[in-house]
Amino acid sequence: MRVLACVAWLLAAAGGMAFIVNYEGRAGHAGETPQQWPAQKLVARDSSRDTLVMFVHPQCPCTDASMEELNQILARAGKSVAAHVVFFRPANFPADWTHAGLWKTASAIPGLAVHEDIDGVTAKIFGAETSGFVALYDARGQLLFHGGITSGRGHAGDNTGESAVVALLSGHDSFVKQTPVYGCSLNSESCAIPPAQIAK
Repeated sequence: MRVLACVAWLLAAAGGMAFIVNYEGRAGHAGETPQQWPAQKLVARDSSRDTLVMFVHPQCPCTDASMEELNQILARAGKSVAAHVVFFRPANFPADWTHAGLWKTASAIPGLAVHEDIDGVTAKIFGAETSGFVALYDARGQLLFHGGITSGRGHAGDNTGESAVVALLSGHDSFVKQTPVYGCSLNSESCAIPPAQIAK
């Protein structure tokens, strides 16, 4: 019986780990991002430098890592980029639903402009469907990069998307123009919690 119990426990643990690995490595959906800066009212493009915009679901725990990477990128880029974070908020939800932990984190990053996107109207224009989606445009309004800046859900650290954005903001070219995005669906009133956090 003890052997069977041990085998059952090992199988359950292996299954749980496989589920977590699959969850963390499963990219979100991405829409069609305009090649030219789109007409919209929420975010102003800076015609004198590159403009970066990140779209965020305020309740997505995975996006902590994306925010951390964005902070690192902006610290290195200095004033060479105009940066914005756009938070999704359903029209019938109170402001404090959006003005939570991630909003406070974004507001504390120097030089970062923070906006509310009611019903995700602006996100749809940019083709953003997953929290943590980044779009980078040059001073002429041409798309340079779009995608995620983490290697998985909740995974901070060096990754292809971050490296591409840093290179482009430094005036270098990048062969990487698009990367997968790891996070919750933007236009959702609720956000899935990673299994690792459920276990805690």
